[in-house]
Amino acid sequence: MTTKPKAKKFRIRKTGATQSAAARPVPGPENTASADTSARPADTSPQPAAAQPEMQGSTRPAPAAGAASPSPQPGQQTTAQASTDLDEIRKEGLTGRQLRMARRLAQKHNLPATSDFDAVRQLRLRGIDPFERANMLELVVQPNTAQPEGSPRAPGSVQLPQTVAPDKIALPATELSPAERRNREIQEIQRDIARRRRRKLALLGARLGFFVMLPTILAGYYFFAVATPMYAAKSEFLVLKADSAGGGGLGGLLSGTQFATSQDSIAVQSYLQSKEAMLRLDREAGFKSHFTQEWIDPIQRLTTDPTNEEAYKIYSRNVKIGYDPTEGVIRMEVSAADPELSAEFSRRLIGYAQEKVNQLSEQKRSDQVGEAEAALDLAEEKRRNAQERLVRLQQRGTVLDPEGVILSLRSQISTFEVQRQERELELAALLDNTRPNEAKVAGARADIARLDSLIQRLNDKMINASAGENSLASLTVEIQMAQADLATRDMMLQSALQQVKPTRMEANRQVRYLPPAVEPVPSQEPTYPRRFENTILAFLIFSGIYLMCSLTASILREQVSS
Repeated sequence: MTTKPKAKKFRIRKTGATQSAAARPVPGPENTASADTSARPADTSPQPAAAQPEMQGSTRPAPAAGAASPSPQPGQQTTAQASTDLDEIRKEGLTGRQLRMARRLAQKHNLPATSDFDAVRQLRLRGIDPFERANMLELVVQPNTAQPEGSPRAPGSVQLPQTVAPDKIALPATELSPAERRNREIQEIQRDIARRRRRKLALLGARLGFFVMLPTILAGYYFFAVATPMYAAKSEFLVLKADSAGGGGLGGLLSGTQFATSQDSIAVQSYLQSKEAMLRLDREAGFKSHFTQEWIDPIQRLTTDPTNEEAYKIYSRNVKIGYDPTEGVIRMEVSAADPELSAEFSRRLIGYAQEKVNQLSEQKRSDQVGEAEAALDLAEEKRRNAQERLVRLQQRGTVLDPEGVILSLRSQISTFEVQRQERELELAALLDNTRPNEAKVAGARADIARLDSLIQRLNDKMINASAGENSLASLTVEIQMAQADLATRDMMLQSALQQVKPTRMEANRQVRYLPPAVEPVPSQEPTYPRRFENTILAFLIFSGIYLMCSLTASILREQVSS
């Protein structure tokens, strides 16, 4: 015989029922969302009595099927008061956490709740306080193993809180507000921009990898693994001018500076960089045969029978010469696959440069001194001819000094004429006497006659000496002209001698010397290729080429599209 347990009264917890309307908290968004679900149609399908679990905290058994429903106990609410009580529950100001707990608890007891507030109402109608601590702890239950779909749930199973069963989700579509629609469009635009940016970045990376990184990797592989190491021999030399004792003008000011030999230095640099020097180096040191060896990499190697043009390209690449006009120094760097051979090439090129400088200075000296010596030789020859002519003129006559003879005759004639005048004066003085002495007069007249005959003979002799081609007068004139010509030739010879001396001194100052300031020394470590520097340089070159091409393409594309 079973005894009917006493019905345990339950207390209805009204948390905020007695609070004033002004002090009630405003429902949050979760309450609002839960309240919106109250508009859904309630599931009025009858629940089987066997599926109703016993209420927690009550020992009252479930009524049998067909039995009359028990009368409501004190504190319980009837279904007629459901709408009113639901409004009161909304006014209690329950939090979203409390409503979620009530929904989970109603779902645990398989109550057909249409909203969170309806779940609270139905739990309270069953005599279950959803906010009691014991009921809260019962929700934390490990779920049973998965059951096939459509099978009834076990009484202790827990399911995540869902207002509506998953198979009955039929929420009406809500209209988006303009702000939400604008935000969604902005998000779509941002996603599209991000996709385009990622695509463009991927294309840019692919182009950079193909046009920049791949060639740089190939260049680095060549420099690090394929290129033949080259040994460079460096040397420096100067083109010096002989010290000058002095000089005037602009030449004297520049004689002690590097500008005095700049032309010669430039000529030496051009010669060493010419094909002539390469051919001579090949004849004497085997330049082509060295660079045609099989162990040299293909880029730096010559063919088996190279032409002069192909060899000159390798020569220009491996022989680097630079002239510094501020210091007047010529720097040369010769590279070869063998360090000893590179030093030998450098020494031979320096020897070629010295020979070239000597040729240039010798030509200047010969040009300057040759003209002065030729002028001196001509002056000497003409003086010799003048002197020989004078000697021949002097040897042609009967006397060596016709002029002296003529002067002597003139002086005698003058002397005798003076004596004759004196005798005439004596005769005139004797004749002035009344009775002149005949003997004295006759003697005076005889002296005058003798003097006249002597003067006449001298005059005849003078006339005979001045007449004809071989006269003393013509001979004297020719001798005087020959003497004048000889004096002129003497002056010209003296001037030529004075000109030759400074010309030779200036020519000696024009001598050029090419002393090596730094001798070539064989290198112990390879100088080229500079692997890291050349790789970086290749990267910069390919980057610049790609940048220029991309800018040109973008500009052309913009011009075409516009």
